[in-house]
Amino acid sequence: MAVINITKDNFEEKVLNAEGKVLLDFWATWCGPCRMIAPIVEEIASETPGLTVGKINVDEEMELAVQFGVVSIPMLVVLEKGKIVNKSVGYAPKAELLKLL
Repeated sequence: MAVINITKDNFEEKVLNAEGKVLLDFWATWCGPCRMIAPIVEEIASETPGLTVGKINVDEEMELAVQFGVVSIPMLVVLEKGKIVNKSVGYAPKAELLKLL
């Protein structure tokens, strides 16, 4: 499945109403570790059936960043039925990110 750009306008539909788990990647264009983790997140999205993967640009979606308490990026959050079940802050290798799911 392709990575979805999440905004406050599509958050309810794409995240809260999603079937199965959702992986959210909070990132910014100026963030080096975010650029390093991006291809891993895209791999996970294409290799994991039933997983919804969304990217949230913290500079453009401050409201969502505040809602999730983002203080450092990259921050990955796993949700199930709209509830946070796991999260990770900073760069991590693919094996560590898969453990979040």
